[in-house]
Amino acid sequence: MSDLKTTAQMSKNASFMTALLDDKTKTKALEAVAEALLNNKEKIFEANKQDLDRSEAEGLEGPLLKRLRFDDHKLNDVVDGIRSLMNLEDPVGKIKLHTTLDDGLELYRVSCPIGVIGVIFESRPDALVQIATLCLKSGNAVFLKGGREAAMTNRVLFETIRDASVSNGLPEGWINLLESREEVNAMLSLSDYIDLIIPRGSNAFVQYIMQNTTIPVMGHADGVCHTYIDRYADEAKALKVVVDAKTQYVSVCNATETILIDKTLETTLMPKIIAALEDKGVKIHLESEITDWHHEYLDYEVSIKLTSSIDEAIDHINKYGSGHTDAIITEKTDRAEYFMNKVDSGSVLLNCSTRFADGFRYGFGAEVGISTSKLHARGPVGLEGLVSYKYKLYGDGHIVADYASGDKKFKHIRRDI
Repeated sequence: MSDLKTTAQMSKNASFMTALLDDKTKTKALEAVAEALLNNKEKIFEANKQDLDRSEAEGLEGPLLKRLRFDDHKLNDVVDGIRSLMNLEDPVGKIKLHTTLDDGLELYRVSCPIGVIGVIFESRPDALVQIATLCLKSGNAVFLKGGREAAMTNRVLFETIRDASVSNGLPEGWINLLESREEVNAMLSLSDYIDLIIPRGSNAFVQYIMQNTTIPVMGHADGVCHTYIDRYADEAKALKVVVDAKTQYVSVCNATETILIDKTLETTLMPKIIAALEDKGVKIHLESEITDWHHEYLDYEVSIKLTSSIDEAIDHINKYGSGHTDAIITEKTDRAEYFMNKVDSGSVLLNCSTRFADGFRYGFGAEVGISTSKLHARGPVGLEGLVSYKYKLYGDGHIVADYASGDKKFKHIRRDI
């Protein structure tokens, strides 16, 4: 605990320095990280093979093994993500509001990093790269804790990112790796040094984190995503979208887990949807056999329910969904807007796959996770979700007594920014 507290103190000090880095320095460091990952790929792949071999021997399920694999394809994806991130505008130091309170008294709201962020994530090693580089770009220090399954891969990735970034202008201590549950529990007590916890995992895990720390927590528990096929859906479009939403990559939180179908389509479109999914190897769970509608399969399985109206579909989603991502397939604009306004989720989509709900696909560079809360950040959390703001007030000998007495009056003129 004492060692982790010392590390956290160092990280807090580093966060004050990362907050001041200019975009040129951060871009140079990101480029160095991208190059170092490519140059060290054989070392990374060897570590990943050890993780895969051990996890397979321990009986890790197929979808989780797929998430754990870090190969050329995933390496190229994360490097592309870093390059995309480099081209995004620096989120720090942006003026969000300017108000003239009175002559010579100017108020500004300016974006700034959150500080030190602790992120606990699942067995995807590529998540470590995405989270670390997003924190770098947004000027935050970070503690990273990945799944035990990816321990060897995460260690090599962490060391590669740390060495490349510190050699190119980042302060020592800005990035840290936790490797045990004991360290996670210790981190939860370090509210003097850590500003935000982002947990990614099961509902029980997220609830445990929330109940065992006074540090603010942001994140999502699970992804019970829905695709609702309205009676006015285009048949070809519905088939195409729902197959992608379920099968393009099944072991991720934005894959559709429940398909709601308007009852008028029971004998026409529904059999075609079932056949198309079964052709992809998807196991279908119909309403008569389902006891728990709030279920995240993360596999080639899906729940299907017939609904009598758009309101029944919306009520089902708001009751059983997780507030993550939900879509409607329809050709009626008014029904689409009605659905998108009433469904209480971080992302609501029209005529497209739920798999689009992703920081990289939204143009955020990448994401540290999906937030299903409504405070600070919601949906895919990219750069904008990793900054807060401060108010800067510039005066010239102004005192409150003059305004309290009525000698002076506030003008409160909102300025363009």
